[in-house]
Amino acid sequence: MFKKNNRIVFKREDGKHVNKKLDSPKASSLHKTQREAERTAREMLKNSGGGELITKGLNGKIRSKDTIPHAKDPFPPKDKEN
Repeated sequence: MFKKNNRIVFKREDGKHVNKKLDSPKASSLHKTQREAERTAREMLKNSGGGELITKGLNGKIRSKDTIPHAKDPFPPKDKEN
């Protein structure tokens, strides 16, 4: 399975969207839109061996989870959500 390389995307009170590792106290990057934050998080996960991407909606609840495979995974997971 994957190492602890999971990332989360959510919106801060100041309106910026955060991309950060789950076990990190600081954000990896800040973005104007959720789409930009998700795109960056996906790229970071691909380049670092894959992992889980969790996206929270405006209400703070988990909106989606997506397993991101390693950039060169010959057997990617059969993800039905995305």
